[in-house]
Amino acid sequence: MSLVQHSNANVRYQQQVDNSIHYVLPFIDAAMPVTPDLRIMEIGCGEGGVLIPFLEKGCHCVGVDLSDDKIALAHDYLKEYVDAGNMQLINKNIYDVDFLGEFKHSFDLIILKDAIEHIPDQAKIIGYLKNLLTPRGQVYFGFPPWYMPHGGHQQTCESKVLNMMPYIHLLPNPLYRGVLRAFGEPPNIIAELMEIKETGISIERFERIVKQQGYDITKKQFYLINPIYKYKFGLKPRLQWGPVAAVPFVRNFLTTCVYYMIKAQ
Repeated sequence: MSLVQHSNANVRYQQQVDNSIHYVLPFIDAAMPVTPDLRIMEIGCGEGGVLIPFLEKGCHCVGVDLSDDKIALAHDYLKEYVDAGNMQLINKNIYDVDFLGEFKHSFDLIILKDAIEHIPDQAKIIGYLKNLLTPRGQVYFGFPPWYMPHGGHQQTCESKVLNMMPYIHLLPNPLYRGVLRAFGEPPNIIAELMEIKETGISIERFERIVKQQGYDITKKQFYLINPIYKYKFGLKPRLQWGPVAAVPFVRNFLTTCVYYMIKAQ
């Protein structure tokens, strides 16, 4: 069966908070000091846990998600911040004209945590983010490189065999779909995993898009063991070994998570 955080919103939220406190915020703070005057938006905010340490520092935050169910949960978890006027939660597409009209050049920091690998046409959204950034603004990305052992998010499978099986997402589409069906995965899980197979992104393609869209990378960090695996698999987070991180393509297979900060040129 799938991991508990995939069906339990409370567990998922607490993991988001802990991961953000210990890993996401310190990484961002090293690239741009997190001070109370920052205006921050998270795209794909889910239940909103990633934003908690930023709210605790006094930042004004906006969480955006296409799922009305997750935004409703975020309203419950972040009620004190919403009531205090420090937090806005929006169930809307950032490409909507009225969204851009309200938030053009508004954010000093935009966060996409475990989001970019789910978004079609990644070049479009990375380029579009310039419209939402202030002149000093930067964008944080955290994502699993596509070729890494669980880059296909197969840990969401209901089968105990499949959700621990590495690299199966690299099979050709018909064979991968056939394996998922053979192990009894429901149609909605199969559809989601096949969609991720279409949008998964490698380290090299991400860096190429960033350059093509007119950004500079201000900071990056590769993990051999993703910090989130502390909760998923009980593994201690570990940074990637420098020589491995420097080898193009090969590093994708051995790096379970990457963090980036980018800034428009």
